[in-house]
Amino acid sequence: MSDPAAGPQRAIVILLDSLNRHMIEDYGGTEFETPNIDRFARRAVRFDRHFTGSLPCMPARHDILCGALDFLWKPWGSIELWEEPITAQLRRDGVTTMLVTDHPHLFERGGENFHTDFYAWNYLRGHESDPWRSRPDPSWMGAPALPANRAGFHYDESRTWFREELDFPGPKTMQATADWIDRNGAHFDRFLLFVDEFDPHEPFDTPAPWVNRYDDTWKGDVMIWPPYTVRGVERGVITEREARHVRCNYGSKLSMIDHWFGKVLDAIDRQGLWDDTMVVLCTDHGHYLGDKDLFGKPMVPQYEPLGHTPLYIHYPGVEPHRVDALTTNVDINATLCDVFGIEPGHRTHGRSLVPLIDGSADAVREWALGGIFGNWVQVYDGHRKYARAPATSPFPLSMWSNRWSTMPIHRFDPTFPKPDRRAMIDFMPGSEVPVLRQPFAEGDPLPYWCARPRIGEHHLYDIDLDPGEEENRLGGTDESDMTELLREGLKAVEAPAEQFERLALA
Repeated sequence: MSDPAAGPQRAIVILLDSLNRHMIEDYGGTEFETPNIDRFARRAVRFDRHFTGSLPCMPARHDILCGALDFLWKPWGSIELWEEPITAQLRRDGVTTMLVTDHPHLFERGGENFHTDFYAWNYLRGHESDPWRSRPDPSWMGAPALPANRAGFHYDESRTWFREELDFPGPKTMQATADWIDRNGAHFDRFLLFVDEFDPHEPFDTPAPWVNRYDDTWKGDVMIWPPYTVRGVERGVITEREARHVRCNYGSKLSMIDHWFGKVLDAIDRQGLWDDTMVVLCTDHGHYLGDKDLFGKPMVPQYEPLGHTPLYIHYPGVEPHRVDALTTNVDINATLCDVFGIEPGHRTHGRSLVPLIDGSADAVREWALGGIFGNWVQVYDGHRKYARAPATSPFPLSMWSNRWSTMPIHRFDPTFPKPDRRAMIDFMPGSEVPVLRQPFAEGDPLPYWCARPRIGEHHLYDIDLDPGEEENRLGGTDESDMTELLREGLKAVEAPAEQFERLALA
């Protein structure tokens, strides 16, 4: 067994996708019940100023597994040739790594090699876009899933095959996690267990007793697929009653996955792992559910509900407390590297959180960058948030990739094009591996998440004074301060020169 005095030699990281910080009871949420997250919080260090980095789903996982921001260079894609995930380094050091997941994007183009360096992995089938079933179950009547709206995802077929709560992907994944801990937790002196759980991400589909738990007067088919829209109620995309129903369905799924998260905590209890295992609960981003009349993850800056995210870390020997310092998702990678004694072989951007956890420091960074490729680039100082849009045009903009894989959107035509004769060979910061850089220009199809960037629409909020982000504080000393901080951050990560040009920071 490992020596607790030397620090934890085991780690469990549980990522719950689209976990809204402001809906967790321990963070002050009052709408929905999260008793097991609260139970974990009583053992953990809580981070109060944790913010998103690269977005959305796969870029956020790149932050955590590779420790490097990628949204300034590419939109959504695989691990590249000039870098490697922490799992590859742990494998060389003889540390057992295990992935338990129901996240379909890990097995699609654009995410297909994130799992390959784990020593072992378990993919639980049936969530969202997972092509698990080719048609509905002809004997569907009597299944626990109630009639629901459809969105054209494979899940519309998959859900008809569920026969009990444990058939739903989230419960199935968390039970598989608890089973792995029971079978293996005490067997390995050193391990990293990474749980990539797609709940409470949509579809917001739950069986009894969870379905309509917070909306018992709803009549008709359950709305499990939220719209992705700006000013949704105002423009008539969704009614106020439907919006409340969708929000409540998210709450049902949040409470259901919280219940199954409790099964994982029970397994950690049974195996006595709290004394020598670091346990992390995190997310990639939040999800708008009517906040500012926004729904989903539409093309807006990362306002508080989506960009200000929860983070808890149980660290053996450290009493639970709250940390008010600024942190971001690449710091989770740096913390894991610190715990396992790893020095990354590629350029990374994180800061270990161990000094914040053990109280030897009260800050590890002065700024954090975040954003979506081709859209706003945001900088946080822990109190103020500045989102700078392309100043006059989305261009210049290039995609840097040797794998040329991005989010597959099968419902759209034409699909994302291959590189062409404008492509050139370049180099990423700190790397001698050549990379293909493909420039985009007016008229080119752009990756899905940056297809329609807003031009010249900058946002600046002081979230201490204005947590609802109602006052855009452009035009004063705050803006000059944050513009310079953004410039400093981009220089520090050696962002492409074209980012400075398109943001008018050159």
